[in-house]
Amino acid sequence: MSPSPQSSGTTTYDVIVIGAGPVGENLADRTRAAGLTTVVVESELIGGECSYWACMPSKALLRPVAALAGARGVAGSREAVSGGLDAAAVLARRDDFASHWKDDGQAAWLESVDVDLVRGEGRLDGPRQVVVRTPEGTERTLTARHAVAVCTGSRAVLPELPGLDEAHPWTSREATSSPAVPGRLVVVGGGVVGVEMATAWRALGSEVTLLVRGGQLLPRMEPFAGESVATSLTEAGAVVRTGVDVAAVRRESPSAPVTVILEGGEEIEADEVLFATGRAPRTDGLGLETVGLTDGSWLEVDDSCRVTAVDGGWLYAVGDVNHRALLTHQGKYQARIAGAAIGAIAAGRPLDTSPWGPHTATADVAAVPQVVFTEPEIASVGLTSQEAERAGRRIRVIDHDLGRVAGASLYADGYRGQARIVIDLDRGHLIGATFTGPGVSELLQSATMAVAGEIPVDRLWHAVPAYPTISEVWLRLLETYRQ
Repeated sequence: MSPSPQSSGTTTYDVIVIGAGPVGENLADRTRAAGLTTVVVESELIGGECSYWACMPSKALLRPVAALAGARGVAGSREAVSGGLDAAAVLARRDDFASHWKDDGQAAWLESVDVDLVRGEGRLDGPRQVVVRTPEGTERTLTARHAVAVCTGSRAVLPELPGLDEAHPWTSREATSSPAVPGRLVVVGGGVVGVEMATAWRALGSEVTLLVRGGQLLPRMEPFAGESVATSLTEAGAVVRTGVDVAAVRRESPSAPVTVILEGGEEIEADEVLFATGRAPRTDGLGLETVGLTDGSWLEVDDSCRVTAVDGGWLYAVGDVNHRALLTHQGKYQARIAGAAIGAIAAGRPLDTSPWGPHTATADVAAVPQVVFTEPEIASVGLTSQEAERAGRRIRVIDHDLGRVAGASLYADGYRGQARIVIDLDRGHLIGATFTGPGVSELLQSATMAVAGEIPVDRLWHAVPAYPTISEVWLRLLETYRQ
C-alpha cells in the first residue's frame, strides 16, 4: 500500500506517528504489519531519547562500574585487578552504543519495514491532520485516514532558581553524553537519573556531591533500596546529603566553575551541576489547542492509549506523554497495544478479539518492572509495602537477606543484598517485589511474571529454583511465608 497524494498538496496515510523514538518505531512497525500505510515524523534523531541520551548511553557508562565491582568482589579475580576504570575507553564505548549520535541505521530500519519518514517539527492542525515544518523551512501537510499517534516522549524539567539559566546546568542529556569527565560534579535529585549518574561519574573519577531534598534516595521504592545506594555511593567516595534545598546557582561564564548555593547560604563549588528533578511531556508547540486540548499538557488516555478528551477515537498518545509509566519498556508495550488496536479498528474487528488477548495496557498499573543500574543494582515490580497499605490491601511483607543464599555468596564474597515480596493475603498472590544486590536485575522477570500473572503463592512453591543460583531466594521467601 502506498500513501495517497491529494490535489490540495496534502499526503494521506492510514496512520501518522509523531515521534520516532522506541515507542513511535514500535507503533509504526505494528500498524505497517497490519497493512496500514504509515509515516513517522521526527524532529531530532530516529531512535529518540533512549538510544542517544538515556537508556543506552547511561547503561554503557554504568556497565563497566558493575563489571569492575564484580571482578573485585571475588577472591582470585580481585587480585588480578589493578587500577580503576579507563575513562577514555568507557566514554568511547558509550559513544559506540549511542551510534555517535547518528541515526543512519535507524533510518534504514524504517525503510526496511516500509514506513515513510518525514523529518521536521510536526504539529496537529485539526482532526487527523499534521503540518510538518521541515529543516529546509518548508511545510508539508499530512492527513490520516484512521489515526494520529503522539509519541513525543518527555523532557527534563529544570526548577526556577536564581542564576540557573546563566549557569548552563546539565540535564540527563548532558550527563549521558558529556565528552569529558568533570573534576567535580554536583548532582541535584535522588531519583533514578540522579543516583545512576552519581554512580557512573564517581566511578570515572569525578568528585561527586549528591543533594537530595527529601529524606531518602529513590523515594518511590522500598526505603532499604535507597539506603543501600546511599551506603554504596558513600563508600565509593561520594558525598550524599539528604534534607537539603538548593536556593540559587551562580556561574560567571560557561568555562568558569559553578557554585551551588543552599538554603541557609552554604556554597558548594563544582565544575558541573546536574539537575535530575523531574520530567515534563514534550507536547508544547504540538498544536494540541487545535483539537481542544491544552498545549504542553500530559495526555489522558484509555487502556488502548486513545486520548479520552478527543472525539472520534482517532488520536492516540503513547509512551511518556500519557504519564502512565515513564519507562522505555512500558512505552514499547503500550505501542504494541496501540498499534494492534489501530489495526483492529481499521479492519473493523472488535478490540477484544486477538490471539494476544484484549488490546488494553493493563500492565501500566499492576506490574511495572524497573531496574536502577547502580552499584548495587535495584530491581522492583508492582506495589511497595507502603503503596499497598495506602491502597487498603491486607498484606504480608516477607524479607530475606540475599547474602544468606548460597548462589549469592558464590556470586560475590561478602554479598550484600535484600529481597522483599509483598503478598495480598485476601487474593493469595504477589503484588510487589524488590531486590537489592549485585546481579538482581536477572531476578526481575520472574517476579514480574508472578505479579502480572497473579500466580497463587501455593503454586509458586512448585516453581523450583536451580541450585546454586541467586534465584534460590524465591524458595527462602516462600519458606518464610509458610511458617
